[in-house]
Amino acid sequence: MQSIPPDPQNLATRTGLWLQGQGPEADVVISSRVRLARNLRGLPFRSTLTSERSMEVPNRLKGELLDLALEGETTWVSLGDTDEVLRRILFERSLATRELVSGDGAGDLVGKAVAFGAHEGLAALIGEEDHLRLQCLTSGLALEEALERVVELDRQLESRVSYATRAGLGYLTACPSNVGTGMRASVMLHLPALGAVRSELQKVFHAAQHTGLAVRGLHGEGSKAIGDLYQMSNQVTLGASEPELIARLMVVVRGVVRTERRMRQSLLDARASALNDRVARGMVALRSSRALSTDEALRHLSVIRFGHHVGLVQGLSTHLLNRLALQIQQGHLHALQRGGQAEVGDRSERSRLRAALLRSEFAGRG
Repeated sequence: MQSIPPDPQNLATRTGLWLQGQGPEADVVISSRVRLARNLRGLPFRSTLTSERSMEVPNRLKGELLDLALEGETTWVSLGDTDEVLRRILFERSLATRELVSGDGAGDLVGKAVAFGAHEGLAALIGEEDHLRLQCLTSGLALEEALERVVELDRQLESRVSYATRAGLGYLTACPSNVGTGMRASVMLHLPALGAVRSELQKVFHAAQHTGLAVRGLHGEGSKAIGDLYQMSNQVTLGASEPELIARLMVVVRGVVRTERRMRQSLLDARASALNDRVARGMVALRSSRALSTDEALRHLSVIRFGHHVGLVQGLSTHLLNRLALQIQQGHLHALQRGGQAEVGDRSERSRLRAALLRSEFAGRG
């Protein structure tokens, strides 16, 4: 068990198992996540807790989560004891939400914590909108596995602490949309072919919305789609069981996977030469650019990921591309360049460092 904040540089050099790129349908579905919202019985919702009482939540949960030894060893991070670099890294690794790590000072982080397992598949987010969010992240399209693992963690924890529930409603949550199962399931999709044909992409989005699903950007609600990366998740949690909600999402996602693959083949058949040229230009950009913004880098990586999965690029791996998509983000870049001890200067300096990282990684590849 660990209750000392992890070293940012060490964390930034590796990826969790869910980014290994070895799960089902990993050419289209990067990852699956199932999250359960829970609140502790006898405490008001987080929004009405005083600073003093907000500490009751992590105080009740810390010992239990450390004792449960998530994936062999629980790492506990009290966010009030961290710097901005580590908080940003946790957010970029999907181990925390933007809301959880936001704040201008330590006072804004009182009662907030993150606990995660050795492989970063299981995690607990403490002190956001609800007292507790349990989550499981898996590689590829593996929602059933993610549900099974997080439900088992939920059962183990519920045998130790009491949750707020009500007959006829289920688990009580701060947001009415989460009442019932308290479950949100989502997948991260890479859709470069659909993104190249915007009318087809909009059809997919409309179909998802009509079946009660939400489609968002790279970092979920309020974020934009970058590098052809999209999150698709359920919006309704009341009136259906967790397996039923997962099954509905799976039906839609499998349809999206089939459509994306069909569009990839159609593009290859119709524009093979143009696609080869586009992928080659992406490789040249990453091997030679002296400055790249995050958005620019993710766009180039998206093209190369597409080329990798349709056989236009050799010598790469999905894991490599997943790792680089993580390491070019601001918090990871800070940790890799300065050991997480100080902020990397202004945006132009970060752009230069990002380009240098990618030049080094792509030299001699492809």
